[in-house]
Amino acid sequence: MKPATSALPDVLRGRVAWIFGDDFDVDLIIGVENIKYYDADKLRAVCMKAFDPEFVEKVEPGDVVVGGRNFGYGHPHYPPLVALRNLGISAVLAESFSPGFWRGETYNGMPLVTVPGIATAVRRFDPVEVDWRRAVVRLPDGTELTGNPPSERVIKVLESGGSLNLLLREHGRHRTPAES
Repeated sequence: MKPATSALPDVLRGRVAWIFGDDFDVDLIIGVENIKYYDADKLRAVCMKAFDPEFVEKVEPGDVVVGGRNFGYGHPHYPPLVALRNLGISAVLAESFSPGFWRGETYNGMPLVTVPGIATAVRRFDPVEVDWRRAVVRLPDGTELTGNPPSERVIKVLESGGSLNLLLREHGRHRTPAES
């Protein structure tokens, strides 16, 4: 089997679209009343309204969000990150992640990078470069923060765009358009 090429670049370049605090429940990104929706247009319409009503207009493809300790605390619902991915958020950088959130979103193909000190080292709209394989974040002044690099298996999951894609590839199947 020919090795698949990654659609995920080794270095992500964007801005810090938002900084969340410690123990942040991701359901608040779309509002708890919206956690049962998966429609991208509905989720886009409610994304971050409680924090910044103009967030959707301000975010740019490639931007990242930053969190403090235990980011993703609470129930690991998928719609909040569906909304952020739909807006072009390319990664989540945090001091640490809630285990259920980390597992679910990593296996959905979202790069989650644990980087101690990140929440206090950046400000909103700072440009950043994220080498997600090495867990290195370069700040505008040239400072590099180093976190915990992902395992080889997580790298394969992210390169494949999620665990389902990786499993299908490993077992010789490809997703059909109807399965996407």
